[in-house]
Amino acid sequence: MKPNLGLNDNARKTVAEALAGVLADTYTLYLKTHNFHWNVTGPYFPFLHTLFGEQYNELWAAVDELAERIRALGHPAPGSYAQFSKLTSLKEAPASPPDAKEMIRILLADNEAVAQHARKVQELVEEVGDTETGDMMVGRLQVHGKAAWMLRAQLE
Repeated sequence: MKPNLGLNDNARKTVAEALAGVLADTYTLYLKTHNFHWNVTGPYFPFLHTLFGEQYNELWAAVDELAERIRALGHPAPGSYAQFSKLTSLKEAPASPPDAKEMIRILLADNEAVAQHARKVQELVEEVGDTETGDMMVGRLQVHGKAAWMLRAQLE
């Protein structure tokens, strides 16, 4: 049965496709952040281990929220590594864990990239009148902006 949310079929499809990219970016960033949480070393280990843990837990919750919004729009959510690798704009983590400062640089750049992606999607959903998804993107912008600030502060 087709959703009747006040959005036409084309709008729902457009939004679902755009959200799939944000979902793939978020999942990729989740995996990378969790990887770095496990593998960080050095004098700032306790702080970075905790920070990365907080960030990957938030990303995990966001993955579910994004996928459920795609489903609410009446479309299947991508859910495989193969699908995510085609949809994401982010690179995978290096095979060998980098040093702590490089981890911070990578996560900073990725959080900024996801924020930029969310901003584009927020503008798109505004055009089609999808307030709920627009609010979700504003929330993602806030989360990624704060994460980027926290990471950036470690490099100054």
